[in-house]
Amino acid sequence: MRIVPDTSIIVAGGISKMLEEGKTFDGILIAEQIEEIIIPEAVVAELEAQANFGRISGFRGLAEIEKIIRISKDKGIKVEFTGRRPSIDDIKLAKGGEIDNIIREVAKTSNAVLVTSDKVQSLIAKIKGIETIYVKPRVIRPEDTKIMKFFTPDTASVHLREGVPPYAKRGKIGALKLEKLRDTPMSYDELSEIADEIIEAAKQDEESSIEIERKGATVVQLRDVRIAIAERPFSDKMEITAVRPIAKVDIDEYGVSEELKRRIVERQRGILIAGPPGAGKSTFAASVANYLLEHGYVVKTMESPRDLMVRDEITQYAPLEGDMTLTSDILLLVRPDYTIYDELRKTSDFQVFADMRLAGVGMIGVTHATRAIDAVQRMIGRVELGIIPQVVDTVIFIEAGKILKVYELEFTVKVPSGMFEADLARPVIEVKDFESKRVEFEIYTFGEQVVVMPVQSDEKLKRAVEEKISKFLDDFEVMISGRRAVVKVPESQIPKLLGKKGKRIKSLEDELKVSIDVVPKESEISEVRIEETDKYYILYAEGLEGRTVEVYADGEYLFSALVSGKGIIKVRKDKEAGKSLKIAKAKNAKLRLKVVD
Repeated sequence: MRIVPDTSIIVAGGISKMLEEGKTFDGILIAEQIEEIIIPEAVVAELEAQANFGRISGFRGLAEIEKIIRISKDKGIKVEFTGRRPSIDDIKLAKGGEIDNIIREVAKTSNAVLVTSDKVQSLIAKIKGIETIYVKPRVIRPEDTKIMKFFTPDTASVHLREGVPPYAKRGKIGALKLEKLRDTPMSYDELSEIADEIIEAAKQDEESSIEIERKGATVVQLRDVRIAIAERPFSDKMEITAVRPIAKVDIDEYGVSEELKRRIVERQRGILIAGPPGAGKSTFAASVANYLLEHGYVVKTMESPRDLMVRDEITQYAPLEGDMTLTSDILLLVRPDYTIYDELRKTSDFQVFADMRLAGVGMIGVTHATRAIDAVQRMIGRVELGIIPQVVDTVIFIEAGKILKVYELEFTVKVPSGMFEADLARPVIEVKDFESKRVEFEIYTFGEQVVVMPVQSDEKLKRAVEEKISKFLDDFEVMISGRRAVVKVPESQIPKLLGKKGKRIKSLEDELKVSIDVVPKESEISEVRIEETDKYYILYAEGLEGRTVEVYADGEYLFSALVSGKGIIKVRKDKEAGKSLKIAKAKNAKLRLKVVD
């Protein structure tokens, strides 16, 4: 009997196994009956092309041919290479079955039996009258693969490397420890067998997929386990890394405040979820996706690989033809309310994210960052500065499975902190702490540079001012509001602090980059009644008409103001002073006035 094996049966290793063990193919073919094995040149060319692209299947197939030749020589079986080598056009049409057609032609002209593990190849060959043996591929379930034997319930990742014992990270998020699983190093053959099994299981399982296949690198999503396989020339030695989420966390388990929940669901937003690798960003993103679905939003994801653990109602999209831009084109036609983009790394990722957000789609992006502000900085230069707050208005920073920081971004025109001249006003992005509403960073252009400037905290600035003034005076009091300091000193000491022609106080302002108001120290304090209109807070200060007063909330200085001739102080709600009053009212703080002149 003469047989012609095709690419599928060779890659599966079926021929050498049959020859070694003398077994049959489903009771049809006996090893001892084989007199000649005809290997089409098309098979060799296809495997060669796969190997040149660094694909495991190519190397596995070529190793199988070498094994067939060796065993056949021992058993006295003739091995012949025949048939035409595919042209460039044939290779281009390989996915359409052109190379399979060449293999069928070899079997027909050689009057040999075609052996295949490809169901479609088998059916076409039988239709064309070619004697065919179909060998069912070995069914491998993901849970039965060798890689899964390294996992325990608390295992987050498994790390296998050629010449090194296997390791695993185990424990809870934020407290993972690297543990050695055995003393014996992993061999190349053992790793190759594990990799072959993973790829075969991914091909057979409907819930698994091969996400990326490049020269020397393959990424497989095996159910909920993401597996990266690296080989030469991409890596110096073969390596397999398998990562699995160890917790499916509900959004409430992150301690998300009700105010932040409202912010997420009240309207489509641009949100960045940031954090270091392994911090739990993707797990949190999945919990947000499920939370949005529960609140009636249509949610989709854009992932490479697709490893977010989301509900079945949420469709997970991969890069279409390897390009997320094409995926976004489809999504804009699908019109989701929210899209989860996991992960933002390259410039093109940020540009696609921005394009979809500006088109009106709510976007939630996952990106690596060591600090919350770094997530915003990653957008600078990739997205036009002026539209960053329109693209991203919220940043959620995750570390060790916990929310450490939430920022909100607002766009305004103002004099940046540390500058005092009115003509230096410019567009500024304010990065505010979500809870306290305090500005922590300002982003603006200065000349040709984009500046991300930390805004010094009130307490830190207060200590700096006190340290400088203590060199000249002993009796003084400092209050801070934004980049403005009010220094109260006894009236007799004011000239000393100001210095000759105000040079001393000007020098202090330049050094500390803060505006300093020097006022006489007084002690008159009175409680104040407050009312609220649509646009204003109104403070009643009868008897203090025309006086300058300081406003305190539970002893904390808020701002200074001039009492009008009607005995009131009107404060706009959208100004800094108004926002301070809003926070004070929310805390039920007691408001007092202190006369300063």
